[in-house]
Amino acid sequence: MEKAFDNKKYLKKEYFELKKRMKQFEKNYIEIGGHLLRDEHAKRVLPGYDTKNKLKLIKKLKNTGFVYCINANTLDKGKTWGNTTKTIEEISLREIELLKKEGLELLCIVLSLFNNKKKSVLFKKKIEKKGYFVLTTKKIVGYPKNLRNLFGKNGFITQPFLETNKKNIIVTGVGANSGKLFFCLSQIFYLTKKNVNAGYIKIETFPVWNLPLKHEVNLAYEAATADIQDKLVLDNFHKKKYKINSVNYNRDIEAFSVLKKVIFKITSKKNSMRNYFSPTDMGINFIKNGFINGKKIRIASRKEIFRRKKNFSKKFLKKQVGKKTIKRMEEIIKKLE
Repeated sequence: MEKAFDNKKYLKKEYFELKKRMKQFEKNYIEIGGHLLRDEHAKRVLPGYDTKNKLKLIKKLKNTGFVYCINANTLDKGKTWGNTTKTIEEISLREIELLKKEGLELLCIVLSLFNNKKKSVLFKKKIEKKGYFVLTTKKIVGYPKNLRNLFGKNGFITQPFLETNKKNIIVTGVGANSGKLFFCLSQIFYLTKKNVNAGYIKIETFPVWNLPLKHEVNLAYEAATADIQDKLVLDNFHKKKYKINSVNYNRDIEAFSVLKKVIFKITSKKNSMRNYFSPTDMGINFIKNGFINGKKIRIASRKEIFRRKKNFSKKFLKKQVGKKTIKRMEEIIKKLE
């Protein structure tokens, strides 16, 4: 299909806005949403998209290191990656090595929700023997809603602190719920106590906040996450503050009221994170600036939705997904105009 996306135009705007946000803090914790190494989904729905755009963006930054997060529970349960036979352990080690080959400096590997279970303990020993520095985070009961626990004797104060002189810390990981945001918040908690003005920024591609809720690109994202029942909704916080519609994850919007309280408790009065009035505010996403042929993008996105439907149908027959996934796909297709 003919090119419908301008990578240079997108990266120029994304980099400009990221640098502007970064200047507000002395130290930046930059979470990467989605795939950092290669974003094949973006390539399919945005013809002409360079799968390494996020990597190129990160490489423009100076004084940078990266942290790789892995949910220890996925190791303990022996989970595999997607529909492959590769384990989370195998995928993680491969991605870490590839990121290092790309010239990024690994600061540490974080094993989140570490509970001293056999498989995650063996994995920790294995990667430490390889020379990797490992930190482990513990579960805080009631996170993020129970503020008393978060800021009590068994809360953030029990989590590890990563000593680093790097100004920009890229936080990535394998799959959803890898503990990236939790790690960032715990580091900002400690740095505030040290009178360092640190901030959290999220870089992501999907959903596209400034496209309609039922735009094919956003529906294609919903199709991609049908198996985990992700849903997109309007960001009511953004609408209230700015009087404009914005699209975001339902789970992010549901958690934002609590997250806002956490932000106010872990930051000083001068910290710009206090000016995050919505989940949309927390991210930097100017992917729409790269659109040069909206019609072709809509066609490609529709094609991707039906590709996902076909794949999930095959997985259903193999009992790799349940009826909920098939039902979710049917709901998404009904939204297509």
